[in-house]
Amino acid sequence: MWKVAMSEEIGKALQSVLERVNQAAVRRPKTLPAVPPRLVAVSKTKPPDMVVEAYRQGQRNFGENYVNELVDKASDPLILASCPEIKWHFIGHLQKNNVNKLLGVPNLFLVETVDSAKLADKVNSSWQRIRGASTQRLKVMLQINTSGEQSNRPSCGLCLGAVSGSQTVCRLFAAGKHGLPPADTVDTVKHIVSQCSALHFTGLMTIGRYGYDLTLGPNPDFQMLLSRRREVCDSLALPLEEVELSMGMSTDFEHAIEVGATNVRVGSIIFGNREYPNSAANTPNPSPTPSPAPSPEKTSKMVSEEAANKMQHLTVSGQ
Repeated sequence: MWKVAMSEEIGKALQSVLERVNQAAVRRPKTLPAVPPRLVAVSKTKPPDMVVEAYRQGQRNFGENYVNELVDKASDPLILASCPEIKWHFIGHLQKNNVNKLLGVPNLFLVETVDSAKLADKVNSSWQRIRGASTQRLKVMLQINTSGEQSNRPSCGLCLGAVSGSQTVCRLFAAGKHGLPPADTVDTVKHIVSQCSALHFTGLMTIGRYGYDLTLGPNPDFQMLLSRRREVCDSLALPLEEVELSMGMSTDFEHAIEVGATNVRVGSIIFGNREYPNSAANTPNPSPTPSPAPSPEKTSKMVSEEAANKMQHLTVSGQ
């Protein structure tokens, strides 16, 4: 019975999110590239059954934050048999010692979190070896630390608590600390384009600070990414529509699309709240009975009603 309920909940939640994605795209200023937003369903800590159900509902792009979990999930017999056209996005912090493992993932579509020229070089050389005689280039994005948070900032300690929501907040803070300094964006993109022949640079990505209040105006992290894209396009003579922007998650994806996002990463309002284990964060152990996804009426509780209303009336400049 729980599988029937799961199917219905995921179907309703996914349809609700897709409708909101499309509506936000309509509200986007005409000065921005008319690129249909891509929805990446973030399935971290969720079992293969839920991925298969979302795939059955028409979803094709899925995101994972941890290399070990992505390797296990992408290689799961159920997913391999049921999801032949699945496209995996890696959206977590990537360490050099995990590059080879990541690039062996079946149906790997896009690595969104390259955050240095050295990491790009490592991914490039590894992909050249793994692809063999194939000429297929690996799609990558450059992750920018738009919030200015430092990677050596001490843990806030929330992950020591027992409440899964607190753990989620702390993990989001930690994720936002990674990325390239904005001032290095153009030079690093030039390096990837000129020195990494096995890679296909597709755009810029940011996580940004957690919990920004949209009643204060457009998210400055998103505005920062827009300006960096403009600089990249001007410096490399690239059309704006050829440089994607991956920004926006469950609490702010509509605003992100309104200001120019072409790729949004949404998880909890599709699959339900995540349950993190107390240890081994890179190898989650999901419960065999997943928590159901919330109904469309209860989605995005973390965004206040006032912020949601203000979101529809923000005036932004086309970048």
